[in-house]
Amino acid sequence: MTKVYDIFNTLEAAAPCRLAEEYDNPGFLVGRKNAGVSKVLVALDITEKVVREATETGAELIVSHHPVIFKSRKSVTDEDVCGSVLLSLIENKIAAICMHTNLDSAKGGVNDVLAEVLGVKNTAVLAQGREEDTGIGRWGELEKSKALPEFLPDVCRALDTSGVRYHDAGKAVKKVAVGGGSCGDFIPLAASLGCDTIVTADIKHNEFLDAVALGINAIDAGHFATEDIICPRICEIISAKHPELQVKIAKADCVCTKFFTV
Repeated sequence: MTKVYDIFNTLEAAAPCRLAEEYDNPGFLVGRKNAGVSKVLVALDITEKVVREATETGAELIVSHHPVIFKSRKSVTDEDVCGSVLLSLIENKIAAICMHTNLDSAKGGVNDVLAEVLGVKNTAVLAQGREEDTGIGRWGELEKSKALPEFLPDVCRALDTSGVRYHDAGKAVKKVAVGGGSCGDFIPLAASLGCDTIVTADIKHNEFLDAVALGINAIDAGHFATEDIICPRICEIISAKHPELQVKIAKADCVCTKFFTV
C-alpha cells in the first residue's frame, strides 16, 4: 500500500522544501510517515471543515498549500483555532503535508500556473530563488496588448473571483508580472523590469502608492484566488506518480473573500 511518506517524496521531488523561504514551515507536518493512504484530499488551507470532509470521505491524508503549523507552538489544545485543527487531524488519524513557498518558487508551481491561467507567456522568474529557474513571481507577455478595462474581467474569469482591487496607471496591458499571494512588495521590481501591470494579492496602501509613483497597473485579485489555482496541479503531481490513489480537491476549501460593488 502507498504510504504517507511515498506521497511526501513525490511532492518533495516536484517542489523541494529547500526552496522555501527561511520563515516558512513546509513539509510533512502531521501524522505517521508509514501510515497507509488510499485517498488524498487537496486544499489551499487545512480548516476544521476540510478535516471534517476528509473524515467523512475516508481520506487518510490532506495535502495543502498553506502550512497547518506556521508559527512555533508550546501547546496543542482546543483553546485556539490551530490547536483544534491539529487535534482533529490527530484524533482522526489524518496526516498533513504542506507545500508552501517551496511550491511558490518551484518550476511548474504556483506562479507558473498563475501566469499560465492569465495567459502570460515566455515567462521568467521575478525574484530569483535559491536555485536556477526558481523564485517567487513570474513575468512575461500577453499574446496581444489589452486595455486595462478589458483585462480586468479576464482576470476575474480566469481566477473565478467576483472582483479585484486595482490601480489604473493609464497603460495598456502587455508585459505582466504575477505573484501568487502577498507579493505587493514586488511592485518596484516589476516596474524596473519594464512591466506595465502586476497581478497579485494583499496589496497594502503604501504599495498602491508605489504603483502610482512608478506608473504601473496594480491588480489585487485576492489571496485565495491567486493561489487556489495550484490545487488541480497538486492533484496532477500526485496522481501521475500514484494512479492507485483517489485524489480530490476539497469541496469545503472555500475560505475566500468576495467583492461587493455599488
